[in-house]
Amino acid sequence: MLVHFINATLASELVAPITRVEILNPYNEKEHLDDKLSIVDVKAKDEHGRIYQIEIQLLFFSNLPARMLYTWADVYSQQLQSGDKYHELNPTYSIWLLGENAIKHDDQYIHRYKFRDEAGIPLIEHGGIWLFELEKFNAQVIDNEQTRWLRFFKEGRQLNDLNLPDWMNTQEMKQAMNTLCQFSEKERNYFAYQARQDFLRQQGTILFEKDEAVAERDAALAREQAALEREQAAQAEKEAAIAEVERLKALLAQK
Repeated sequence: MLVHFINATLASELVAPITRVEILNPYNEKEHLDDKLSIVDVKAKDEHGRIYQIEIQLLFFSNLPARMLYTWADVYSQQLQSGDKYHELNPTYSIWLLGENAIKHDDQYIHRYKFRDEAGIPLIEHGGIWLFELEKFNAQVIDNEQTRWLRFFKEGRQLNDLNLPDWMNTQEMKQAMNTLCQFSEKERNYFAYQARQDFLRQQGTILFEKDEAVAERDAALAREQAALEREQAAQAEKEAAIAEVERLKALLAQK
């Protein structure tokens, strides 16, 4: 399934489809929680030595683009050990499936970031970063494997493996759906599932904190408005008092 997914998402990039991949350890072992961990969802290497990093990110936050570039650079640089030469570096592809939009100013759901200048001349053809914004993806006509996978990631949890739609009627989609349905039945997958749920809870906490921040901001604005209204009322009272003093002065002057 991973080979099929990579071939589908990078169809316009790869000269020829890959035939096999080796799953690599997705973690950079660090001892302390405050280290900059480059923990990725999937990291794999194909038969030509090219590296693939695949990430699913449910929520967008302001520093996510920096994290994308950092993890790509980290995965890319890990290819060289002490004494290795630069010509031993192979292309590295980061594939990001985003639940929230990262690019606000257009409706394109695919963005490909590569190392080129303003005229489109490449510095080096060594992969890049591919973004797939699922929130923008609304294709109803499934005419290639890329759109099939994107629709599966967007709608898979709403499907029933006993009554699959026509666009799911392929060997790979049936296998993906079967894996999804049986995810918690095997012990190893169960613990992987629990780890994923913990990650989702963390992202839910981020979303909750975002909502709290908005609520706190609204409360602060309300307090500022109330303070302004009190200040305006006090000013009005002051002006009324001054006017009353002036009126009394005028009466005394007449006497």
